[in-house]
Amino acid sequence: MKKTLIGILSISIFALAFANTSPDSSELISQQCKLSAETVAMLKGLQYGNSSIRKDVGGLIKTNLQAPENRERAQKAMNRMVDDQSRDISTLEHKYCS
Repeated sequence: MKKTLIGILSISIFALAFANTSPDSSELISQQCKLSAETVAMLKGLQYGNSSIRKDVGGLIKTNLQAPENRERAQKAMNRMVDDQSRDISTLEHKYCS
């Protein structure tokens, strides 16, 4: 449980750093996708349930992206990542962040 909390905390700090850039810049959207892939892979490795992953990562997306259409796109990509059998960060990034 400590590892989970430390992981989520460090990811949240990373996300907040990007939240201070210009609203929904293409770099922010790209970083959000990579952050989602990293978080999804980490939580899958910790054997979180899909609903918990969706809730936790969805909260990060909501916090970081301001435009509703960007949130929706990020949410759809994250849902596909969760449903994907892969637990590898680079595989998830390659499939859903390009």
